[in-house]
Amino acid sequence: MELILKEDVQNLGFKDDVVSVKNGYGRNFLIPKGLAMMATPSARKVLAENLRQRAHKEKKVVDAANKIGEALKALELKIKAKTGAGDKLFGSVTAIDLAAAFEKEGHDIDKKFITILGGSIKRTGPCNAQIRLHRDVVIDFAFEVVAEKK
Repeated sequence: MELILKEDVQNLGFKDDVVSVKNGYGRNFLIPKGLAMMATPSARKVLAENLRQRAHKEKKVVDAANKIGEALKALELKIKAKTGAGDKLFGSVTAIDLAAAFEKEGHDIDKKFITILGGSIKRTGPCNAQIRLHRDVVIDFAFEVVAEKK
């Protein structure tokens, strides 16, 4: 079953992508939730026209996302966390903590666009994350988790 996505769907595609899914997933989940619509010939024509009109505006958005990405790469971020014996953390550092650290630096990045490589961080030291600023702009961000002074 071919569908046109109305919104970004994690692990499937972005808005206005034409995707092929199993019938049950499309009929029972995506279409009733308003996340997708059937990819009929008329819907494909409308989509093509919308994409053509949006291409110029999209370039400005991509340029702005690249500018934000360069500003983020220039940051040296250190996240403080409580530690136990050695370099183990009490709890973990997640995308929520990284988003809060960006907020303190003046950058508003939503936690759902941050992917920490390896899931959550449970030890101090250097770490990496991927930040999706736009469907075409994904940056790798290096940061460090340090022990909080007692």
